[in-house]
Amino acid sequence: MQPQIPLTRDVVLIGGGHAHALVLRMWGMKPVPGVRLTLIDPRPVAPYTGMLPGHVAGHYSEDEIAIDLARLCRFAGARIVLEPAQGLDLRERTVRAGGRTIAYDVVSLDVGITGDLPDVEGFAAHGTPVKPFARFAAGWRRFLSTGAGQAVVIGNGLGGAEVAMAMAHRLGPGRVTVVGGGAVARAGAALNRRIGHEMDRLGVTLVPGRASAVTEGRVVLDSGRALASAFTVGAGGATPQRWLESTGLPLDKGFVEVGPTLQVRGHPEVFAAGDCAQLTHAPRPRAGVYAVRAARVLDRNLRAAVAGGGMGAFRPQRHFLRLVSLGERRAAAEKWPALPVAPAGAMVWRWKDRIDRRFMRKLTELPVMTTPVPRNAARGVGEMMTAAPLCAGCGAKVGAGMLGQVLEGLPQPDRADVLAGPGDDAGILRMGNARQVLTTDHLRAFCADPGLMSRIAAQHALGDVRAMGARAQSALAQIILPRASEALQARMMREIMEAAGEVFTQEGAVILGGHSTMGAELTIGFTVTGLCDGDPVRLDGARAGDALILTGRIGSGVLLAGEMRQEARGADVAALWSAMARGPGNLRALEGAHAMTDVTGFGLAGHLMAICRASGLGAEIDPAAVPLHEGALALAGRGVRSTLYEANRANAPVFGPEDARTALLHDPQTAGGFLAAVAPDAAGSILAGLAADGVPAVNIGHMAAGPVGISVLRG
Repeated sequence: MQPQIPLTRDVVLIGGGHAHALVLRMWGMKPVPGVRLTLIDPRPVAPYTGMLPGHVAGHYSEDEIAIDLARLCRFAGARIVLEPAQGLDLRERTVRAGGRTIAYDVVSLDVGITGDLPDVEGFAAHGTPVKPFARFAAGWRRFLSTGAGQAVVIGNGLGGAEVAMAMAHRLGPGRVTVVGGGAVARAGAALNRRIGHEMDRLGVTLVPGRASAVTEGRVVLDSGRALASAFTVGAGGATPQRWLESTGLPLDKGFVEVGPTLQVRGHPEVFAAGDCAQLTHAPRPRAGVYAVRAARVLDRNLRAAVAGGGMGAFRPQRHFLRLVSLGERRAAAEKWPALPVAPAGAMVWRWKDRIDRRFMRKLTELPVMTTPVPRNAARGVGEMMTAAPLCAGCGAKVGAGMLGQVLEGLPQPDRADVLAGPGDDAGILRMGNARQVLTTDHLRAFCADPGLMSRIAAQHALGDVRAMGARAQSALAQIILPRASEALQARMMREIMEAAGEVFTQEGAVILGGHSTMGAELTIGFTVTGLCDGDPVRLDGARAGDALILTGRIGSGVLLAGEMRQEARGADVAALWSAMARGPGNLRALEGAHAMTDVTGFGLAGHLMAICRASGLGAEIDPAAVPLHEGALALAGRGVRSTLYEANRANAPVFGPEDARTALLHDPQTAGGFLAAVAPDAAGSILAGLAADGVPAVNIGHMAAGPVGISVLRG
């Protein structure tokens, strides 16, 4: 058996710019043993800026220009922390991101620039910068949906010109104005003439001057002239990230000063690349081509910083090709520094389109990295190794049928203080006049972020206590860390316990301690106790006719399986992680439920079947009424299943037509919602109460007299 390689160094990438995206790909192709790689960026998906004008013009969908950072991190074996970076502590070597502190041995910055206009009064409240893209895209969609009004672009650089022409192509003539009109900044004479001609042809109005203020519905110029504007876009130049000012790093007008190795001047453990970096050895205008070309040098030097070896120098070329979108499927070309001609037309567009798509394929069509089957392996090893990867989260559980058979054979001494044992959501103990519930759960990590996994594992472990109507009392942690140096062990344990502490403290519970060890992979679990003032809510209390109320959504197992196979969309995975870490919300409206359970590993059908068996009833449900996590249905339709799916399906068959939606009824859930059987005349008020507390919930069917089993409601 090959010894497990311990983790000894933390490399943290701040920002998902083009250079870091390429580093992630290169790291996935050839990782550095012993390094824990982390990307910090609030976006699970970043746009490729070269195709952004084409998206605005309607030539590309949002997915076509998306660099899926979550997928790249999975490919690279890196964790992604979906928080905005807010500061660096150079002495302690930590990054402040959201409410978290992330330690590093080596850190790299590729945070780009913003389109904010801090010198324009009111822009922050009433304007929309081109960067960050998510905000711009949302504003552009809203503006398109209204179908009326003027758009004003502040800024006459190449970026502003491209966006203005793209908007004009989409909206029609007379709808777009550019403030700062005249010669396009950083463009040669030939390209300026071409852009001026194209703007005239598209009906873009050029207004000389400077914007001094933006109000709702107006842009005010320094001359006092006011322009009507229903959508004001900031494209007025490169504004550095403001938080860099407090880092103590050497800055040139807000940009981080780096030398030939892309190390920050005076701080050899800090690197920077892309638009946020100022190349002190070779100053150049800010252009995406330099970030792309710097990626290979950055990758080499990050490896050298943690593993030894010589570093390379980044020597940016003096001349580069500009391909500028012209609104329609036409583009212009310019060799910078400018040549006296700027050829343009559909052929140049096709040239640009091929280059852009080739770059995107490099970041989206990722090779499948497989582990070879050992020679002379036992029968069955090859089949298991080449099958779908073993799921994590609750999808890694043993099937309910096998577990039930084992539990049935255990001796059950008659104890007056044990009110419920195997078969219910949690054990119930009599403690004087009180009722204490006791449960345990743990999760095999499905992502490389210990803090996120801890938060989700804590929410997941609390599910059985909440389902029984108990108040969380205490918790014991069971932690398996991957083999690592003492420094990395301490960092991981601190992240785990801080996150868990926040969750249990919010529930009024105390972490009493626990047990930790090192093993093959990260696993986090908690044993939780809770107290009930009255009798706990059990599985056996459902009555015929009861309405079935479901909170939350299902489909987490399919999404996690898809993410492991690099088939799920990063935005969908990020939304799922956020929902699991957030918890179920206030469930007080479900007090008085006749029966209740949390929907976890055995799927919605499996947990409903547990209520049916305990109560001696059947159930009828409407699969179309069951809310799904975004992206789950598409993956299920492509045949993606969790490894626990077949066992769940055998344990709780659903009678009715089978399709992708009904397959999700057997999907194992992690930190899922709650299923409650409630009196039919109370269902409306319960749903209203949950909605008032911000808890999404729906009525998915009812309990029925008759044989135990689950049927699909007929329309």
